[in-house]
Order: sequence, then C-alpha cells, then structure tokens
Amino acid sequence: MTPDTLPSDSVLGRHVDYPRQYDAGLLFPIARTLGRTPIGIDEDALPFVGIDRWHAYELSWLDARGKPRVATATISVPADSPNLVESKSLKLYLNAFNASRFAGDEAVRACIARDLSQAAGAEVDVAFGLPPIDARAVTMSLDDLDIELDHYGPPHAGFLAGDAGVLVEETLSSALLKSNCPVTGQPDWARVIISYRGPRIGREGLLRYLVSFRDHAEFHEQCVERIFVDVLHHARPDALSVEARYTRRGGLDINPWRATPGHATPLAGRDERQ
Repeated sequence: MTPDTLPSDSVLGRHVDYPRQYDAGLLFPIARTLGRTPIGIDEDALPFVGIDRWHAYELSWLDARGKPRVATATISVPADSPNLVESKSLKLYLNAFNASRFAGDEAVRACIARDLSQAAGAEVDVAFGLPPIDARAVTMSLDDLDIELDHYGPPHAGFLAGDAGVLVEETLSSALLKSNCPVTGQPDWARVIISYRGPRIGREGLLRYLVSFRDHAEFHEQCVERIFVDVLHHARPDALSVEARYTRRGGLDINPWRATPGHATPLAGRDERQ
C-alpha cells in the first residue's frame, strides 16, 4: 500500500481530541519515496538494510473484566516497507487502547502488529517489553572536539571526507544531532552512532556535518537515510552502519538504523536520555 497523502494532511500540528475507543484508522502512513527520491535513493535498489525500532512507554488497555493492564512495547518496522508511520498518529492509535477491552495480552500484541503491518505495507514485529539501557561507552564521541561551528543548515555533505591513505574500522558517536519536525517545527534530539570500515573519516568534518542538521526539517527516518547516503558517497567507506537514538516524545522514541547489505541487525538498546 502506498498512500497518496502528504505529511501536511496528517494530524501533526493540529488540536486532536484523544480517542475513546480502539481505531486502526488513526494510523497515518507516509510513503518513504517522499524522503528518498530527493536524495537519489532508488526504491527498487535500496543501498541499505535496516529497521525503524520504536519504543512505546505508555501502553494500556482493559482486560475482559474491565481491569486496566499496562505494558511497554518494542516495535520494529522494516526499512524496505513502502511506508513509514507518522509518530503522532502512532501515539493517538496506542492511546485508543486505553478504554478498550481485549480478551488477553496476546490479542493486544497481535492487533497492534496487524494494524501497523497494514499501515507500513510490510510485516511489523511487536513485542512487549523494552531493551536495556546501553550507552555504548566503547564508542568514540565527537562531542569534545575543540572546534568552532557556525553552519546549522541545510545539511552540508561537503564537510565529509575520507582519507584513502588511512584504513580503519571504528565506531563514532555524537549526541549533538538535532533536527526539526517538517510539519510542526518542534525539535527532535538524538545521539547518532556511526560504525564503518574503510578510509578514515575526518572527525571534525563529520561533526560539522551532523551539526548542520540543527535547523533542518525532516522526519527522523529521513534524516538517518540522508546521513547514510551522504557518508557513503563522500567518505567512501567499504562498510557503513548509521543508527540514531531519538529522545522520547509523547511516550514514544524511535531508533532508525541503516547499514550496507551484509550487516547483522545490532542488538537493541536504549540511551539514558531516552
């Protein structure tokens, strides 16, 4: 299913009453091509594998006798699905369970998986519970680099470069990634983790590039795909993995991950800021 709606058609940025009953129609799919076509990603030959991993912290429903149940959930949407699911619509959808009765916990999990799979256009995995806090202390942070910065948008891939004379395998991270919602303008905050093998990426240039998203307006998933494509094209690594761990909003956080084919999906984890 490929929707012919635009982000501006969604409930983003509008006053919306919280739903009183379960309603799968609250989910708002957005075609991934809207973000991919402008940066040259061919849907028929994706340059990456990946998932969008959502963490839901505020999930509740009523059991068959009307007693409230509460849970957390981890939702994994494949990157090759034709659609992403807009975050506010997901929040409203999950809140629609609050006053609805279900025969058992598995009925709730299966219902969410079914509805999200329909919206995304591919099989979505839903499991109760959250992964553990994992700060990945072994990564090298770019944030202590002593440099002056003055470019906050649009994203400037020209800052990126790889030194073909020095081949490395390393993981770098920065908690300074910030972008903005393309509809509401609200800020989105994340730590980005970049693992690669190949020509050594200039660290100052990489930090300048990540900071250049600061005034940029794009959905989380689209930002990560832009980072992946820009690093791949300008630094020329042999292997690349990009993961962003966005902070929570409305009881949800999202963690898009994209990598060159052949990468195993990284172990799920959360940051302390989430």
